Amino acid sequence: MEMTKRDAGKAADHPVAFVTGASSGFGMLASVKLAEQGYRVIATMRGTSRPEALAALAAAHGVESRLEVRRVDVTDAASIEAAVAHALGAYGRIDLLVNNAGYAQGGYVEDVTMEQWRAQFETNVFGAIAAAKAVLPHMREQGRGTIINIGSISGRIAFPGYAPYAAAKFAIEGFSESLRLEMKPYGVDVVLIEPGAYPTNIWEKGFSSMAVDDASPYRNRLENILRFSRQSASSKADPWEVAHLIARIAADKRPRFRYPIGSGARLLLAAKALLPWALIEKAVTRILR
Repeated sequence: MEMTKRDAGKAADHPVAFVTGASSGFGMLASVKLAEQGYRVIATMRGTSRPEALAALAAAHGVESRLEVRRVDVTDAASIEAAVAHALGAYGRIDLLVNNAGYAQGGYVEDVTMEQWRAQFETNVFGAIAAAKAVLPHMREQGRGTIINIGSISGRIAFPGYAPYAAAKFAIEGFSESLRLEMKPYGVDVVLIEPGAYPTNIWEKGFSSMAVDDASPYRNRLENILRFSRQSASSKADPWEVAHLIARIAADKRPRFRYPIGSGARLLLAAKALLPWALIEKAVTRILR
């Protein structure tokens, strides 16, 4: 899905979106939905040798000519900067950044290695910061733009067994709040989407990376958490809901800051805001018993 110079010339009059983590999940769906909405989409992923899923979905929706796949590893700032430079050179603008790349590292704190902790933050936190930094000079100079950070309900409510993922998503909350306030005077909107449980492969990655050992004193509890997480991830929630929300935010001239979405997300937030912490502890303990 490479664009020709002729296509690039035509694209100059169209808004341009830069999406990280577009090989699957929310990133892939958002790329296709934004292309349907008229965006020229730079769909980025770590490996570009086999983007079949994205290509097939784009073809099914008739938008393959509006998508360009570029290699970006968000843990490598140089690869982000190169892809952003390419987008600006080819199309002269970037109107929307969707910071979606990430995975869910699980395991009890004592069992998760420091290397796993650092890897979680390198991708989910520093990767999002690096992508934002790469597009900010252009958005600030053009006096407009939108950055959508894909957070999680886990960035507001933390559960046992997912401390690395929750800590990274809590960090995205703070980063997004500060950046929102910094960029408001420059016409750049920063938006945070907080999905609940959706059946995307972020959970497959999370399950496979769960730090569990036969000798771990937490093994039984972690197995209960895995069972509960799989049940939540197998819900009938449609990931397209998040893609449609991204498209609506992109079209909104005055998007609000936070958008919790998904079955039970608002209920969980309300419960945390209204209930005493002791009751929340009892409820979580009972669910994961």
